[in-house]
Amino acid sequence: MKFPSMLGALVLISGLPANSAGQEPQQDWTHTVRIAAYSLNRNETDQIVRKAADDHVYGIEVDNDIPGRYESFLDPAAKLKVLRSVTEQVHKANNKVYVYVAGTECITANADKSPHTVMKDHPDWLQRKITGEPALFTGGAAFWIKEGDEDVWISPYAKEWRKQYMQRVREIAGTGIDGIYVDIPYWMTHFDGWEQSWASFDDYTVAAFREKTGLDAKKDVKLGDFQDVNFRKWIDFRIKTMTDLVREIRENARAVNPEIVLIPEIYPGIEEEATRVGADVYEMYNVIDVIAHEYEFGNGEHRAVSRSQVDWFLYQAGMLTFRAFAQGKATWILNYSWDGEKGVTPQEPMKNLANSIVMTGANFWDAPGHSMAGTNDEATRKQIFAWIEKNEKTLYSARTPLHPVGVYFSPKSRDYTAKNFLPSYRGAMVLLIQQHRPLQVVTPRTLAEFHGETLVLPSVSVLNETEQRELKAFVDHGGRLVVLGEDVSSIPQSAQKIVLPADPAGEYYNALESDFAAGSANPPQELLNALGGNGGIQLGAPPTVAANFAMVNGTPHVYLANFGGLVPGKVAVPMPVNNVQVKVPATMGDSLTYLPFLGEAQIVHGVKRGELTEFTLPPLERGAVVSFGPTK
Repeated sequence: MKFPSMLGALVLISGLPANSAGQEPQQDWTHTVRIAAYSLNRNETDQIVRKAADDHVYGIEVDNDIPGRYESFLDPAAKLKVLRSVTEQVHKANNKVYVYVAGTECITANADKSPHTVMKDHPDWLQRKITGEPALFTGGAAFWIKEGDEDVWISPYAKEWRKQYMQRVREIAGTGIDGIYVDIPYWMTHFDGWEQSWASFDDYTVAAFREKTGLDAKKDVKLGDFQDVNFRKWIDFRIKTMTDLVREIRENARAVNPEIVLIPEIYPGIEEEATRVGADVYEMYNVIDVIAHEYEFGNGEHRAVSRSQVDWFLYQAGMLTFRAFAQGKATWILNYSWDGEKGVTPQEPMKNLANSIVMTGANFWDAPGHSMAGTNDEATRKQIFAWIEKNEKTLYSARTPLHPVGVYFSPKSRDYTAKNFLPSYRGAMVLLIQQHRPLQVVTPRTLAEFHGETLVLPSVSVLNETEQRELKAFVDHGGRLVVLGEDVSSIPQSAQKIVLPADPAGEYYNALESDFAAGSANPPQELLNALGGNGGIQLGAPPTVAANFAMVNGTPHVYLANFGGLVPGKVAVPMPVNNVQVKVPATMGDSLTYLPFLGEAQIVHGVKRGELTEFTLPPLERGAVVSFGPTK
């Protein structure tokens, strides 16, 4: 989200692995970021770089937005000069630097006194409701819009704007900067009064839709009617538009600087908000380098200090889904830990948030309140980042599925029938996480490559011919298909296809939302039976412990996050879990490595009992990584 001040630049720090001779090939720098931000208005760049190294943060983002401020959109020379200077200094320190820019938003400062604003000069550029109301806002509409400023949201189809925007992108890339961080490339549907507008109906967008479909968006579309074929076309068009926009930004930047990375910041995740704003991270991951997720869903407060236990698990499900969408690209998470809540100090929520993120393989971004810059507690951030840096191979090396149950994420089912699909999908994900079963999120892009024994279709309502063909091949090769709710698979009934029309995953989601403890104590046995047995690593822990399984550098790993005992706004230290049991095939050896969050690795020895080796883990406090294989 926006930085609230343009008084000075802000720098964002991100981790970069060492590149020593003889080491395994390194992933690119985006995979190991340890993200934080600094203000440049009263600090010298060299001082910031030294302070960043001391705090175990590295890489620099400058908030020097050129296209999102109308003055520099017209004349970028001064800001480009600053970018060149900062980039040169940062690179001398062997660091990385990337710049914040706006997407479809543009602000004119002191617009009431300026003869030139976007609205005054180019009213045709603005996105509009179907009633014609322009996406024009003033102070108070959002915390980053000052009194007297003009904030507008521009149609991606405004040709003159888009041409000049891409020119600015090429000029930014020409400074030698390492990345461009594009904030909120959305259709304006998230300010008060715009949520159900399904904008934009400006002349440029309406004409583009007519050219692509032959339809009049103002007359032929039943807005909000998800069964209307033409409305579904409008949904698809809006999502493709924003995906194509970020693709074009990346192409223009790389035409000048082939090594530059594009990093869109997106707040919708896997939920229905993605359909509404048109920024679908599933589609975008295919055309960019990394996504910074300002991930939040539903209503209420979602800071770590305020999260309920069901929220913690739904965030786990969302982040694991992002990692599947990314297909080897990095995932950054911009969530918030604490914002002055009384009764709880910031240190423990920061640790809970960091642990919950890194255990999914995503990158932790520390920020206070709802700002991108600074930290709630510098000493705690330093402690967290030092531990992440020391253990970055364990946390951020490529993870591959480990004897997983597949859960199918259907983008079009989410877009068209979210009320059925999302509870079923999220319920299935949380169930597997709580039951400590290895899982893999499968998507249309990865379906043909899925090699697990069981695949769950959670109230999937839309499958195209390719998906149906690949599902048939999965079943024909001995895979078990578990269909929840509606069945659109077109696969004949057989012993390899189990249909549970009551959708126990959706029912489980509703039960967890109603009463997490009671719901967790009564998992849907019918669904668990349909999934088959777990012949791999078996973990005996309560359902308040999230477990993620993966092969990392050739050895099995289990990533644990403990949310037991957490109470929103009151208790921020998880209740330790004693006597967690692990059983593995005896062929995996009689020892494991136990790495507690913020702690040191230790060796745990097991006892062989028949064909299994049994281990008792040390007390699980906030989180830990368990790994099997050769010990040092």
